[in-house]
Amino acid sequence: MIGAQKEVVALASIIVRGLDESVMSQLAARAEEHGRSLEAEVHDILTKAAQRPHIGLALMKAIQDLGGIHDLNAPERAPVARAVDFG
Repeated sequence: MIGAQKEVVALASIIVRGLDESVMSQLAARAEEHGRSLEAEVHDILTKAAQRPHIGLALMKAIQDLGGIHDLNAPERAPVARAVDFG
């Protein structure tokens, strides 16, 4: 192929030291449940965790996009909680 360029993708590796044996056992059991290697299971867990949106940041951005909370009509709060009447 003349003039073709290959894209080089760097694959990262990590080492986790001091992981509790119970965590390793749980990961191994989970990997077995999913029919894959421990490495594949950890890869899947980390990929999903990294891609999951942070709900707090998403809510904060949504509120900021709407103009913030400066004019929010919130009731006054007392320093002491009121008693609940279950009757």
